[in-house]
Amino acid sequence: MSAELDLALGVARAVQAAGGRALIVGGWVRDELLERAPNRSAPAGRASNDGASRVGSAHDIDIEVFGLPADRLRAVLSALGPVNSVGASFAVFKLGPLDISLPRTESKAGRGHRGFIVTGDPNLPLEEAARRRDFTVNAIAWDPLRDEYLDPHGGRDDLRRKRLRMVDPATFGDDSLRVLRAVQLAARLEFEVDEPTRAVCRTIALDDLPAERVWGEMEKLLLLAARPSLGLALARDIGVVDRLFPELAALVDCPQEPEWHPEGDVWIHTLLVIDEARRRIDGLPRPQRIAVMLGAVCHDFGKPATTAFIDGRIRSLNHEEMGVPPATAFLDRLNIHTFDGYDVRGQVLGLVAHHLKPGMWRAAPKVGDGAFRRLARKVDLELLARLAKADCRGRTGDFDCSAMDWFLERARSLGVEHAPPAPILMGRHLLALGARPGPGIGVVLKQVYERQLDGGITTLEEATAAALALLEEQKARLPTLTQPP
Repeated sequence: MSAELDLALGVARAVQAAGGRALIVGGWVRDELLERAPNRSAPAGRASNDGASRVGSAHDIDIEVFGLPADRLRAVLSALGPVNSVGASFAVFKLGPLDISLPRTESKAGRGHRGFIVTGDPNLPLEEAARRRDFTVNAIAWDPLRDEYLDPHGGRDDLRRKRLRMVDPATFGDDSLRVLRAVQLAARLEFEVDEPTRAVCRTIALDDLPAERVWGEMEKLLLLAARPSLGLALARDIGVVDRLFPELAALVDCPQEPEWHPEGDVWIHTLLVIDEARRRIDGLPRPQRIAVMLGAVCHDFGKPATTAFIDGRIRSLNHEEMGVPPATAFLDRLNIHTFDGYDVRGQVLGLVAHHLKPGMWRAAPKVGDGAFRRLARKVDLELLARLAKADCRGRTGDFDCSAMDWFLERARSLGVEHAPPAPILMGRHLLALGARPGPGIGVVLKQVYERQLDGGITTLEEATAAALALLEEQKARLPTLTQPP
């Protein structure tokens, strides 16, 4: 039993002793039921349940307490540990990792994901308390003391049917974020969204969603779903792509040369690439996973503007470079910049601009080491190789994708798979040679570094000799430099 679940059981016992009832609710219950389903494999990183011993869920545990007013509930919880509270008209208490709240109702009071009046009511019937939830599979409660499931809206049947269905058609559309939750949850669970729920999703305005909320659901789709393409296909069907992501919408019906892309248009290819990229990000830190997945989404954004019939064939000349502006607009819309200090935006744009190079360089007569070192200044070469491999595999048919392995091996042999080589010659070395501070120092450093990238300079002694020669050559043209004594 996990420490979190052990604490939840302690809360349930304390609440029961005080005359109330504590129920575990939400995604934790859903995931536990799915783990107990026959023939279901546990997601990576989680153990399977055997039906007798619960190991916990990927979700934090949320608890609703019936029958105790807020002040009494806080007193009960305070006996178990430090308690923090949030909410004005309703009570949500934080006890360690647990969120513990009163049952509550929500009424729409304004636009936006947060435009609700929320009221806690300890005497609210369970059916009414569960009505505020989005999908029936998230409206199941579990009594940990009785090992009893309470399912007022048929969520367990929908779990068996692998179906997402809205709880209350009258209020589902009050929260526009639910449309994006449907997209990412359907992909993560690999469930179908029923047609009435799809129909309502198509009518819900999405222009009230801030970028961070849109990205929050997109990140779950791209990183947590085994096949994000399922969610993107749903997003297109219910109008999310057309309304929120015009760069993606432009890929639909954009033709490709059948010899190289027998799978169909750029939209179909992009979905295949996204799924292939998802298979290639395990083990990477979160910022790098995000960069690869967004690179997969954006990599062919330049094709709609560049695709033409040339000499009887479909060509998309220079689509890599032309993809940078629409990719930038897409990242702007999601407000993507840095994550944990890592320049995700810069990496994504680098991936878009150079995603064909691993394949092209293998076919080129001779690509020098300097080209690899210079490219490493623009993009992480390992991430580029992973995306390029996904791009190659993201097609139907049998294609040789070994060029990407060659590319990564070459980058690793040079030690530039993640970054370019550090400059051997530094400004302090020039000052030691007698150069006066000024812009001329930057000129010399750049010229020496370019020779280093080409492999002509490998030691500090060689760099110093090159700098002395440059100082002599530039003495007349760069008055800020003086010949060392």
